[in-house]
Amino acid sequence: MVLLSLILLPILLLLLYFIVRPRPVTIPIKNRHVFITGGSSGIGLALAHQAASQGARVSLLARSLNKLQEAKESIRRSSGLDVSIFSADVRDYDAVQKAVNDAGPIDVLVVNQGVFVPQELDKQGLDEIKFMIDVNLMGSFNVIKAALPLMKERKDRLPASISLISSQAGQVGIYGYTAYSASKFGLRGLAEALQQEVIADNIHVSVVYPPDTDTPGFEKENEVRPELTKLLAGSSGSMKADEVAKKALDGIKSGSFTVPCNFEGHMLAIATAGLSPERSFLMAFIEVASVGVLRLVGLFFQWNWYQTIENWHAKKHSKFAIIDLSIYTQE
Repeated sequence: MVLLSLILLPILLLLLYFIVRPRPVTIPIKNRHVFITGGSSGIGLALAHQAASQGARVSLLARSLNKLQEAKESIRRSSGLDVSIFSADVRDYDAVQKAVNDAGPIDVLVVNQGVFVPQELDKQGLDEIKFMIDVNLMGSFNVIKAALPLMKERKDRLPASISLISSQAGQVGIYGYTAYSASKFGLRGLAEALQQEVIADNIHVSVVYPPDTDTPGFEKENEVRPELTKLLAGSSGSMKADEVAKKALDGIKSGSFTVPCNFEGHMLAIATAGLSPERSFLMAFIEVASVGVLRLVGLFFQWNWYQTIENWHAKKHSKFAIIDLSIYTQE
């Protein structure tokens, strides 16, 4: 059995070397135009700082002009470089298209905007659900569709990139994330199909999956998270925006389709690889070799989550029963 494995291993590696697609690529950043949506704060601003420090020409798009001006000044102070800023709502295609055209041909597009209102579906208003889907998913379509024509016509023909900032909630559904997860899961389908459409133009698509990230927006979100959401989502920990930005930019430069940001993210990436593109034959080998074990690990996680949910509801009902009994006794 061991001998057979030793024989089959190099054959499998050789097979994967020839069949993984798209092929490995390096996407240069220096002296390229990097356009970042949601770039006035959080991960987007951290990405802008790092891209500027590596010699990129950076453009930022966000809704708040005041925050954009603050971001521009902070990048100027840290790197000595000036950046272009554009105030627009990603839900407004015409405004986005005007900003993109004014910015000029884009080499690296980072679709980073996102909103998150955690709430159980039966308690959440349809206006909030539509808001998340419009910003996170439809906004991404608007930005990419506006940028694609000029990206395809770029003169240098060097490898270009479109990167979508998703979330670990775009890999696995979590209690209280129903609408948010739907909007982030959608980015993967967008990215997989888009990669096939633009590969002939030497444009390479990446999807970044950050965990909870320490940003001003996250602090507000955490205040309104359902209690069960905190119990289930808190186990993976959080990262600093600068850490996520570094992982994201490294993944973009290597043309990686799936870009995890921490250990849990790597495990999720392997467990949910499915039919996603994979450039590294070594990573493809790890996926092939470990998917069964990780499925078992995933089932244990699901067991733990559902146990937590069951215990939480039992405790809640028990508490209400005690309150009801207390009222009945007083009467």
